[in-house]
Amino acid sequence: MITGFNHSGFVVRDAENMVRFYRDTLGLTVLREVDSVAPPDGGHTGIPGAHRFLVFVGRAGVEHSLELVHYLQPPSPAGHLERNQLGAAHVAFNVEDIEGLYRELSAAGVRFVTPPVYQHGPLGSLGICYAQDPEGNWLEFMDHNPAVPGGR
Repeated sequence: MITGFNHSGFVVRDAENMVRFYRDTLGLTVLREVDSVAPPDGGHTGIPGAHRFLVFVGRAGVEHSLELVHYLQPPSPAGHLERNQLGAAHVAFNVEDIEGLYRELSAAGVRFVTPPVYQHGPLGSLGICYAQDPEGNWLEFMDHNPAVPGGR
């Protein structure tokens, strides 16, 4: 029986650059690093002898983290999925001040699909926008109590 969430993961090409992005640009903390070599039968990876460098980023004391998986052997093939392709994934972050976050990350070169968009419903307002990390993985930012521009 499922008792909660543990982590989500992205396979990455340049672990060092991706750690810089998630740590320095988004402000997450490196929680742990693991040099992992699968046994000859593949172990839980199902890839015999796979050698991976794993970096977990997140917030201390928060159950869910993001695992950045760099395959050293075998190397990862090129390619990426568009937002609407089957198998595409994203990670959603709860944020405060989505407008400020959008301005700050845009100035840092983060690519957004749109500026924050606001939805209104019986439970209140929600500010939301999608972006990509340096390798094209999809990120969603959600502000559950936004200061809506123009008072909308």
